Amino acid sequence: MAAAGPARRARVGSEVVTLRAPVPGPPRPLKTPTVAERKLRSGLRVYAVRKPGVPKVEVQLIVRIGERTRSGAPERLLAKTLTAGTSKRSSVDIAMELQRLGASLEAGVSPDALSVGGSVLAPNLGSYLDLMTEILTEAVFPGDEIAIEREVAVQEITIARSQPQVLAQEAVRRRLFGKHSYSLVLPDPAAVAKTGRAAVARLFAERVQPRDADLVIVGDVRPGHALDLVEQSLKAWRGGKAAAKTAEPRPSTPGPLLIVDRPGAVQTNIRFAGRTVAPGHPDSYALECANGIFGGAATSRLFLNIREDKGYTYSPYSTFQHLRHASYFEVGAEVGTEVTAPSLVETRYELGRMAALEVGKEELEAVQRYLTGLMALRIQSQRGLAATLGRLVAFGLGVDYLKDYPRRINAVTTADVLDAAARYMAPARLVGVLVGDASRIAGGVEALEPIVVE
Repeated sequence: MAAAGPARRARVGSEVVTLRAPVPGPPRPLKTPTVAERKLRSGLRVYAVRKPGVPKVEVQLIVRIGERTRSGAPERLLAKTLTAGTSKRSSVDIAMELQRLGASLEAGVSPDALSVGGSVLAPNLGSYLDLMTEILTEAVFPGDEIAIEREVAVQEITIARSQPQVLAQEAVRRRLFGKHSYSLVLPDPAAVAKTGRAAVARLFAERVQPRDADLVIVGDVRPGHALDLVEQSLKAWRGGKAAAKTAEPRPSTPGPLLIVDRPGAVQTNIRFAGRTVAPGHPDSYALECANGIFGGAATSRLFLNIREDKGYTYSPYSTFQHLRHASYFEVGAEVGTEVTAPSLVETRYELGRMAALEVGKEELEAVQRYLTGLMALRIQSQRGLAATLGRLVAFGLGVDYLKDYPRRINAVTTADVLDAAARYMAPARLVGVLVGDASRIAGGVEALEPIVVE
């Protein structure tokens, strides 16, 4: 039974009673999976985990395709049309086969990688891998499918670029990464409209290679059997040249606060961001704790300040964005135009407090319980475990990271949090972006700090 916590008095009917909140007990050990690994002759690295519960298997293929093309358009269309047909099947035939297998299969693209995968009923894993191999070796990117997806992509990008969240994200990336390909969030619609089948097929042939790929399988299947099925099915997927390596982005400099003018906006989208370290770096554990205390949870300081106390916003947050060759810390909030300047004051105040003063021991212990519990929840389901392992292998980390995570988080001290916050979260180290009506917010903000309007 949990011990009794601090007491408070409350009236229940005609009586005054003493209420005591339970104190959380010690955290349970994180149950980490046993991962079977195999590297195929093609260079493909395969990871398999048995996780029964439901008769399904999650499959995730991550292909590192190197630095983006200049426009980013071929990558987007590659992901959209990869499953649109092979030399043997049409897109309709592929959809029917997936339905027969009780499966899903989708492709997506990030600044670093192409991901392909989904789920399948466990007895049909072999047939699913055969279909995946057919797509990886014989995709034809039909011209009519390219034309349809090109038109859809142009519309999606145009709509997205009207949203303040997207404008803010693009501005933050430009400030952090300059001319590096990581600064590109969405392709230029004009470039997408000009991209044809030849560019997509060339990107596929040159970049989608097994030597630059990892395959994760999690579900109701014996790991050894899963590895044998992969080796049998995907032996036909052979690679050519390795993908071109992505250059390391240069360090960023904060500079003045950038206002992206959005005339008539009734809200301002606030963003602060700064470069940090990758998962698994010695500083990353203290940084995670600092983020949880500052803005990464519903009990965080930023949340309690500008939402609960001041009522400036509904959902302030802070988080980490991890790319393969760069990571950054990001703070965000959407506030009413009239409270833009006060929100900036309070956000910078909370960031400064993190960077200048040690946090309380109880605050740290609470966030340590939260982070270790959150990790345990993430790997409870087949999909969650597959996604987590996929992210780990993408950063060159393995299951040992999961095994060590609770110990490393719980070893963080209040001094560690202060040091990490001072190094990576101090206001002077962050770039700032506001997306809002410049005519209404510039005067109040300029009284606080230098600005530039775009």
